[in-house]
This record gives sequence, structure tokens and C-alpha cells, in this order.
Amino acid sequence: MDPAGLAAVGAMFDGTLPERMGIELVEAAPERVVGRMPVAGNTQPYGLLHGGASAVLAETLGSTGAALHAGPGRVAMGIEINATHHRSATSGHVTGVATRLHGGRSLATYAIEITDDEGRLVCTSRLTCMLRDVRPDMRPGGRPDGRPGGG
Repeated sequence: MDPAGLAAVGAMFDGTLPERMGIELVEAAPERVVGRMPVAGNTQPYGLLHGGASAVLAETLGSTGAALHAGPGRVAMGIEINATHHRSATSGHVTGVATRLHGGRSLATYAIEITDDEGRLVCTSRLTCMLRDVRPDMRPGGRPDGRPGGG
């Protein structure tokens, strides 16, 4: 995806949880989405990356891929996520790579690997999204401005 397209997809995060957590998209296509998130500000009381922060990164990347797969006039809604935490991260950034495992008309499933700045595996996750047509009464992402939301 060209820089302008990537910026447009990233703009979906304005005013949402991914923006508050500092998630930035690096690459976005229906087959693969890459993003990063700072550890600072996303830790639990012991100074380690919060497991929930890893899950938010995973769902954000997988949902973005599913929305791109679904295409215009359709929405992606996460219906199942799991996460296994392999090691802690205490500084720097973590990078997530979401790879599409299945892309159908009604479901899309992504495997997400999150690594630290040294390339060590921090978390693995799997996300399944339901893909639906947008109804006239539906505000994508629940946003009052009608723009789709990520995650």
C-alpha cells in the first residue's frame, strides 16, 4: 500500500483506543498488516508490557486486515481472540505482524506474532472476525462521524 493509502487506513484510529495506545501502522494489505506500539504507557504495575495491550495490538492489526479483506460497504467485527504471552517486554516498542489464515465472505482469521525490538517473540495471537454488510442504520465503528473504526 502506498504512503497515502497507509495514512488513510491509519486515520481510522483517530480518537480510538489504538491511537491512545500509540499504535502505528507500518504496512497494511488484506493478506498482511504490520504495526508497532510503544511499551511505555502500556505496562502493568510491575513495569512489564500489559498482556491486554498485546491483545489490543493483535486485534487492531487483525481487524484492519479483515476490514481491508471485506472491502467497501462491509464491516469486520472481532468475534474471537486468544493470546499466549511468551516473554515480557519492558522498554522500546513491540511490533505485530498479522497474517491472514482464512479469508471468506463471512469470516476472516489472522495469526498475529508480536516481537520486541530484538526480534524475540513476546506474544502469539489468533483473531477471527465476522464480515457483514453495512446496514443503513449502522454507523461503522460506532463513531458519530460515520468513519470506520479500527480494532
